Amino acid sequence: MTELSGHGGEHAVRALRRFGVREIFTLSGGHIFPFYDAARAQDVRIVDVRHEATATFAAEGMAKLTRRPGVAVLTAGPGVTNGVSAVTSAWFNGSPLVVLGGRAPQGRWGAGSLQEFDHVPVLAPITKHAATVTAVERIGTDVVAATTAALTPHRGPVFLDFPLDVIFATGTGDVPDRPPITGPEPDPDDVHRAAAMLAAAERPALIAGTDLYWAGAWGALRELVETFGVPTFVNGLGRGCLPADHHLAFSRTRGLIKTEADLVVVVGTPLDFRLSFGQFGDAGVVHIVDHPSQRAAHVEVAVSPAGDLTAILEGMASWEGDRRDHTAWIERLRAAEDEAAAAEAALLAAATTPIKPTRVYGELRRVLDRDAVVICDGGDFVSYAGRYVDSFEPGCWLDPGPYGCLGTGLGYAAAARLAHPDRQVVLLLGDGAAGFSLMDVDTLVRHRLPVVIVVGNNGIWGLEKHPMKLLYGYDVAADLQPGCRYDEVVRALGGAGETVTDPSELGDALKRALAADTPYLVNVITDPADMYPRSSNLA
Repeated sequence: MTELSGHGGEHAVRALRRFGVREIFTLSGGHIFPFYDAARAQDVRIVDVRHEATATFAAEGMAKLTRRPGVAVLTAGPGVTNGVSAVTSAWFNGSPLVVLGGRAPQGRWGAGSLQEFDHVPVLAPITKHAATVTAVERIGTDVVAATTAALTPHRGPVFLDFPLDVIFATGTGDVPDRPPITGPEPDPDDVHRAAAMLAAAERPALIAGTDLYWAGAWGALRELVETFGVPTFVNGLGRGCLPADHHLAFSRTRGLIKTEADLVVVVGTPLDFRLSFGQFGDAGVVHIVDHPSQRAAHVEVAVSPAGDLTAILEGMASWEGDRRDHTAWIERLRAAEDEAAAAEAALLAAATTPIKPTRVYGELRRVLDRDAVVICDGGDFVSYAGRYVDSFEPGCWLDPGPYGCLGTGLGYAAAARLAHPDRQVVLLLGDGAAGFSLMDVDTLVRHRLPVVIVVGNNGIWGLEKHPMKLLYGYDVAADLQPGCRYDEVVRALGGAGETVTDPSELGDALKRALAADTPYLVNVITDPADMYPRSSNLA
């Protein structure tokens, strides 16, 4: 505990430093100047962007990359409301995002001050905690408490706003030390039942997701699946928690879970549309979650251990009873996996013009490092990335998550370059998604954050155009400008880039992009007739 005298911004930033925060993402606004003054004095980097959505996505991206709080500082009124979609994404992702907002002065509230708006009722449904800080002496305590809530399982975003006459005021108050972060203890009986079911299963499968990454439980995951010999699939930030080249890692044979598995263990991800809403044919389901609030209410499961994910997985791995041998099941899946991979070879090498999206990924796979950070923002184009780009280390795959919000890409990319200055950072961007945030290439240029941007440019909203034609025989509101020169937009903003129309030129273009010391966009003209073979039931 430290007693601090100073203006409100000093109290807030000192509290954030307790949690290892080294940067804030923002767009300039007079209501929040004290945060900037304190950040400058306390060696916290200020990354200013061109839209508050980008600031908030960047803060969430930093949280995803580092597993510590990511912080967005947004000015009052429209500054805060511009960040709402990004906060909602963080809510769905369980990301420890901290949003600090300006607010019109409380001493004149109701008189119609500039940007006077009560943000809290808007943010409350999509945050773990939303409140107004009403006294400068409370700022340190309230910021520490809110940030602790963001980090406590089940994790999620928090919001505090600060009236102008509070954040600019000076006063003396406490800044508590960072408290221990603990979640609920799992029920040992639930853990025992889950382990017993896994030991008895003849054809089990395990699916690991984002909350396993937040918990840092990838070592416990590996111990469990190796101990029991369980084929393992991943989604979201679970990608890389078991390396894609591990002998128990699978990705192309998930369909067999529905038809052949007799038990599916789902760890740290909801039973939503991505996982057939928890329906896996005749298989029993064990759903392991980090908090009882995350247990599925829409489907019956055999058992749902809730609490510290590392403790649950280690508890299951310590099972001392008999267990079935899964060698034949693993060999069955591996043969199907290898067959599917072999069938992909022609798609990854497709030489047709316009360029097939799969060829882009065939070339990209050749040049990506094992620890490259890959960011996905788009529809069909980045769906191919999910299929063809492998992850080998935790925290190297960033997609929007189940909320499916476009516009994450440039913010995530800025965060990735800040978090990992020596790694490859590659943003995969649909041309539709490019319209949400491409102006923030200016942010990358001003802050000297070189990243590679690969745009799959088919001139349409592919995820909507093709299904609409199938449903109605026509489509509307689904066309974009054919051949738009997004690379020229990037050059105008101070970056570099090129347009590629010949598949044989893709490899060299990607190498030039990776070697550049500035944001570099490879604008790939892809086939608008190509339709991603989607199998998920979205609703």
